[in-house]
Amino acid sequence: MTFRCVSFDPLRTLGIPAVSLKPGQWLSRPDIIRSADWILFPEYWQVNALVYGWKRRIFPSISSFHLGHDKVEMTRVFQAVCPGNAPHTLIFAPTDRAIEQILDEFTFPFVAKEIRNSMGQGVYLIHTRKEFLDYVRITPVLYVQEYLPIMKDLRLVVLGNSVVTGYWRQAAQGGFHNNVSRGGTVSFDSIPEGAVRLVETFAGETGVNHAGFDVAEVDGHFYFLEFNIRFGTRALTDRGIPLNQWIHSYLVAKQNE
Repeated sequence: MTFRCVSFDPLRTLGIPAVSLKPGQWLSRPDIIRSADWILFPEYWQVNALVYGWKRRIFPSISSFHLGHDKVEMTRVFQAVCPGNAPHTLIFAPTDRAIEQILDEFTFPFVAKEIRNSMGQGVYLIHTRKEFLDYVRITPVLYVQEYLPIMKDLRLVVLGNSVVTGYWRQAAQGGFHNNVSRGGTVSFDSIPEGAVRLVETFAGETGVNHAGFDVAEVDGHFYFLEFNIRFGTRALTDRGIPLNQWIHSYLVAKQNE
């Protein structure tokens, strides 16, 4: 079956028949976009106009974009849908009262994050009050989370409602970040079924259909850390995992519905 696609991210859609456009070209080529069956990997600032204005089908889904927009959005839906699998997290404006509440409620070390960052950037392990106040000075939103005593975490890749692949990420010796881009190593062995079921349940309930979920395991219990719809694929490429081919097959199946 053939269908018409427009891709705003040609590297992620290699091998998928699609017209490639730069995001800045979208208003100059409305004929191509409005006649397309699928719009692939638009930028976040495009999705409302594409979906609600031009009634286009986009991939990833609109809920993937909205819920994955920043750590605040995704954390609140984790807390609502699966509260037992969300680390204890406080999100506040950076007021004096909020600062004192966080310091009263959390013991060192704890984790502080910038709400719109990925690949381990903007994630800090806070050991002292001074380190926390240094973090406060650089962020418009305080996002503070309990420290989970882990040496590795899981990356589970969702396509549709299913986990199509997954791997462990382990930090370099003496490191805090498990991200492959920060020197972490990977292993595709012994992926726990409980984590897979948790992620698939969340994806099914929320409509997130393309994302890399980061999950921690502590004493056999699983915690969502975050998910990214534009996640790093180096580990998959090195393994020869054809994610772009799986995306094409998924779009074909959805087109037939």
